[in-house]
Amino acid sequence: MRPKPDSATVAAVDAARAALIEEVDAADVGEHLGHIIEGERLVTHLFACERPGYVGWRWSVTVTRAPRQKYVTVDEIVLIPGDEAIVAPEWVPYRERIKPGDLSPGDLLPVDDEDPRLVPTYLVGDDPLDADDKAQVRQVAKDLGLGRVRTLSLEGRDLAAQRWYDGDSGPEAPIAVAAPDHCTTCGFLLRIAGPLSEMFGVCANGDANDDGRIVSFDHGCGAHSEVRLAKKHEPVPVPDPVFDTLTPSEIETF
Repeated sequence: MRPKPDSATVAAVDAARAALIEEVDAADVGEHLGHIIEGERLVTHLFACERPGYVGWRWSVTVTRAPRQKYVTVDEIVLIPGDEAIVAPEWVPYRERIKPGDLSPGDLLPVDDEDPRLVPTYLVGDDPLDADDKAQVRQVAKDLGLGRVRTLSLEGRDLAAQRWYDGDSGPEAPIAVAAPDHCTTCGFLLRIAGPLSEMFGVCANGDANDDGRIVSFDHGCGAHSEVRLAKKHEPVPVPDPVFDTLTPSEIETF
């Protein structure tokens, strides 16, 4: 339910302006832009900001009136951006700003303990591990040489497969769309083990763009092992060399 407008606080434009001018230079205060009813006997008056560099910003002066009181009091004065104001972009955590390829030699990108892409290689019963238990598990695995503490989860595997398939290694990549055949019939395709072996392999063609990278079976490129040029595109055979048998004396005779 909307609060009823309070005539005293709504009409307190001059009082709000006077309070604002006490805090900022009068030249920075422009016309009254309107008011917002915040609550019962609580109104915010908006004034244009004329300060250089703050185009589209507004001065916000909130006033209130106590019950059975005639005069209003000022609650707060702030500078807020309007719809046309230039403001900084929404802050994004550093971890979310990093994209593939951003890491340089020496950079570190820690993975959260609760990252859903990873699961513990082995668990202690069915109870979740707290921070101390996880530290002990890592130390035991290191001491016993048991290998990785965590491995790829089903969710992590599915995310990787979908990312590869939808990216430059999949069938919709421009180079694959124009390819004469798929990787599944290419002699340079190296098979991999594991659950992704039915969809992906590794390209081993040193002349191909995807050399050393994961590719889907229905990916492809122009460096397929069985590709052949049409006769009209084949290079013109070079004729047999002709040996010049003329000697200097024979040249002088001519």
